[in-house]
Amino acid sequence: MENLIANIKLGIKYLCRYRRRYYFLLAALIFGFTVVTFITSTKDGMYDSVYFAAQSHYAGDIIVMGYERLPNNKNMHKLRRNEIDSILAAAHAAELNPQHTVFRTYHGSDSFVYFNGNVVQLKNIAGCDWENEMFMFNKMTFEQLQQNFADENGIILSVPIAERLGAKIGDNIILEVNTQTGQKNTASFIVTGIVRDASIFGFYKVYVSRLSLNSLLLYEDNECSSIGFFFEDPSVSEKKRLELQRFIPENVQLGPIVYDRDGLVREREGNWEGLRVFLYTLPIYLSEVSDLLDAMNIITYLLFAMMLITILVSAGVTYRLILNERSREIGVIRTIGFNSMDLYIILLTEIIVLGIIAIIAGFVLSCILSWAASFLSFSWFPGFEIFLKGEKLMPMYLPQTITGNVFILLFVIIMMAYFHTKRVIKQELPSLLAGDPL
Repeated sequence: MENLIANIKLGIKYLCRYRRRYYFLLAALIFGFTVVTFITSTKDGMYDSVYFAAQSHYAGDIIVMGYERLPNNKNMHKLRRNEIDSILAAAHAAELNPQHTVFRTYHGSDSFVYFNGNVVQLKNIAGCDWENEMFMFNKMTFEQLQQNFADENGIILSVPIAERLGAKIGDNIILEVNTQTGQKNTASFIVTGIVRDASIFGFYKVYVSRLSLNSLLLYEDNECSSIGFFFEDPSVSEKKRLELQRFIPENVQLGPIVYDRDGLVREREGNWEGLRVFLYTLPIYLSEVSDLLDAMNIITYLLFAMMLITILVSAGVTYRLILNERSREIGVIRTIGFNSMDLYIILLTEIIVLGIIAIIAGFVLSCILSWAASFLSFSWFPGFEIFLKGEKLMPMYLPQTITGNVFILLFVIIMMAYFHTKRVIKQELPSLLAGDPL
């Protein structure tokens, strides 16, 4: 053990002594790790922003959505008390143990808001239980927010809607919807918040109290459109969805499991009567976005592979030149009694420490690059808002992603150093002492 520690110390000492010869190799490693870390962290940040936007929009990691088929063959988002009780009992039996359980009522595009002679057609109205969803609203970015926004007569607008209406906090606006029986119904609401959400999820969306929206749609107070289950670890959602589907009783008309948005649309628009219940996870809603990000991930690692090949070639040439210049010194080390394993440890210590320095410097530079990128405007890119958090491109440094990047880089340079070190160790001692090329 003492011999190992002594060899490691000697390797670090040699790295310090010959640091100038390693500058080019260090620069290549730093550049490669910076670019790859920047791209992977940005991609992870983009997906996290998309997931949070979808999570706040659909209210859950698992969403139990009810559709009632109307006489005009359209669907109304609805869960009656019977379905709600059955689903909650099934969730208990399946031991879902969600962190939060959220009830929401939704209404679609046949709704309008009026203010001061202006009108905007909405795409979504979300009826929320304010107190129960405070954990979600605390994560949102608001342009303006009244302190007591959680009011039965309050309404939260998105910035685009507020701008088109010319409305601000405290203004009284009119909300118009079509009821479940087809009549128009209106109610007056006071603007208590304006949320910064220009994404496809929130551009034409408002939030009101669930009980207020139920009253407008002529629902019972104990009815809703969806039940959302939030988990501390969203990655377990798919497994728990399958468990929940298994425990839902036969008295609930249950739709089949779907795995992408095409399947969702196909089953939702299929031929059935009454009230049907579907279980979704967010990747189903985001299947097209996930495919885009997966493609981006493939491009990222193809770029990473190209960089690694470049680094491997340039590092190999540089490292070989360094060893050539040090051949006499290596010969002397062997002459005074260092064996092959000692030389392996000394030379590999140099390259490993160099790699660690490159990783630290590359990570710091990628953070600076990400910080600079957060000031860029993407308003010229239609629909890109979905990938932004607080209107900024924010990175996310996932431990598994960073660990993977570190492992790959260290593995490549260690393998490169190992094969070159092996050639040195196998070289005849007189040849090394004479300074012959390796």
